[in-house]
Amino acid sequence: MGWLIFSGRIRGLVRDAMKISGGREWVSILLIIIRTWFLLKLLSFPFSIYSQYFWQHQWGFSNQSLGAWILDDFKTSLLDVGLTVLGGMILFGLFRHWPRAWWAVGGSFFAAWLVFQSLLWPILVAPLFNHFSKVENLQIVNMVNELAERAGLNINQLLVMDASQRTTKANAYFTGVGSTQRIVLYDTLLKDYDLGEIKAVIAHEMAHWKYGHILKGLLLGILGSFLLWRLAFWVLNSMFPSRKYSPEVWTILLFFLLIMSFLSNPLQNYVSRQMETEADILAVQLTKDVSSTVRLQSNLATRNLSDVSPPPFITWFSYTHPSAVTRIETIQELSQK
Repeated sequence: MGWLIFSGRIRGLVRDAMKISGGREWVSILLIIIRTWFLLKLLSFPFSIYSQYFWQHQWGFSNQSLGAWILDDFKTSLLDVGLTVLGGMILFGLFRHWPRAWWAVGGSFFAAWLVFQSLLWPILVAPLFNHFSKVENLQIVNMVNELAERAGLNINQLLVMDASQRTTKANAYFTGVGSTQRIVLYDTLLKDYDLGEIKAVIAHEMAHWKYGHILKGLLLGILGSFLLWRLAFWVLNSMFPSRKYSPEVWTILLFFLLIMSFLSNPLQNYVSRQMETEADILAVQLTKDVSSTVRLQSNLATRNLSDVSPPPFITWFSYTHPSAVTRIETIQELSQK
């Protein structure tokens, strides 16, 4: 992206788009967005297929065929290019109609999208990639009801996902807002881990629910997006004082957003690690079973070949969860109090 902008080749891209569109600005913008997206996709595809397919197979983490992986990537790409085009066209509409306040209107649109995504992603998008069904094991259902009563929660949906079609890794997650809230367990977790470990996982996800971590993350995301849009407004105004944005501004803005996303990683990951630590502590308080929780962390790290004690800088910059050693130490310290 930086090469496109600073080499001047973006101007050639704009000229080509204007020529093809016959000078119609909106068509030119559409062509620029699509061509930029395809260029980035082309550049990133070799890294994606290596890290997500070949590398995963090399270490025994993937059960997926190459054809199935390509189909998943195709579906993801369709969603991505569709949302990118829609967002880009809306953005240029904001430039035209609110030249002095497009950042505020854009931030509002993005906030609405985050809420919409949190509500509907679990029921509209996730089923495009996996099959979800209710947990039918009565022992686990009764265990969940007991934990929910201790936590003061009403768990409407406890689902199992057919993760084994793609991966050998075990996981679980809490997703959704309001009526779409649910706890999802990988079928690999139910198959490969004992009941005490499964209980520790479910308690951890309930702790996220109890603390409202998804809602807090959503609110922080909205606040961060407004700050980012305001900063983007300042940057573009310094480059285009007249506020007459040319079509090439799309790639400049995208480059800016990519850079800011990279630079904000440490802050986002710090918040995530704090939430994970809170959930770990409450989970142990709910289960009253330190040994199963420690065993879970050890087994997850072993089977996933995780770095159990990465360098502090790596943790600070790129880890969304505390390392296995840190999590075990926190849990053991809690048991000694």
